[in-house]
Formats: sequence, C-alpha cells, structure tokens
Amino acid sequence: MLLLESLPKSTVPGVLYDEAVVMQILPQRDPFRFISYVKEIKLDGEFPQIVAVREVKADEYYFKGHFPGEPIMPGVLQVETMAQAGCILGLLVHEKEVEGKRPAFMGVQDCRFRKPVVPGDVLTVKVQLNKFRRGILFFQGEIYRGDELVSNATLTAAMV
Repeated sequence: MLLLESLPKSTVPGVLYDEAVVMQILPQRDPFRFISYVKEIKLDGEFPQIVAVREVKADEYYFKGHFPGEPIMPGVLQVETMAQAGCILGLLVHEKEVEGKRPAFMGVQDCRFRKPVVPGDVLTVKVQLNKFRRGILFFQGEIYRGDELVSNATLTAAMV
C-alpha cells in the first residue's frame, strides 16, 4: 500500500494531514520544521500541487535576533518552508522512486520577497512539482498571507 493511501486523514475541517502526519513524512524536526499542516494535495493533471500551512508563532527562536523590537521571519526560512512543502509533495508523488532517501536542498532561483512575515501570520504555502528527473525535484513555490503574495521562488532538491 502506498504511503499516500495509508496516511490518516485529519478530522479537522480544512486540514487534510495534521502535524503528526507531517512529522511522519518530513525528516526535519523542531525547531527546523516549518510546515504546520497540509490542506490539500492535487495529483491530477500534469503538475502535482500541494497547499500547506505555516503558522508563524511569536515565540519562534529566530525572532529574538531578527529583529529585536521589529520581528520579521527571515527570507531564507520562507524559502525553506516552500522547500519542505515541495518535499512532502515529491515524497508522496514519487514514493517508489525515492524510498529510503531524504531530500537535500540544491538550489533556489528567481526568488522574491514581497512583504514582511511577522509573528501571528498564517501562511498558505503553494508548491507545484514541475519535473522529477534522475532523483531531482523541480518546484515552483509561493507563500501567501491571505490573498497577498509574500514570497515566491523556483526550487530544486535531490533525493539522496
């Protein structure tokens, strides 16, 4: 049975996979796990997609120094958030090909930070898997606060 078929679905409205399932899929652990839960996964069509959520809490470790009195989520952590959502998607879509492997971030292109992310924000992370070739995942990611685009990037990750 495929992992995608065996994962327990959440009973919370609007949540497909809760934090426990995210922890089962992703190798990252706190304080470096940035996906709170998964809202939806679309496997139909040419390009699989995932919609995940990142709840930005005021007590995040990085807010102490970035920046005191004016906390802002570092852009590099926004990129990592998109990468983690993409890796969940890649691990589920290409489960057989990547069994026993973990994702390793390879690159980021065309990255833009459009609005600051602050404590209390609830971010919607949308990632599309554009290609999977020789163990390398190619993604397009976007992060929204409500309807407002706050960052986007093209990402690559290798399954090692």
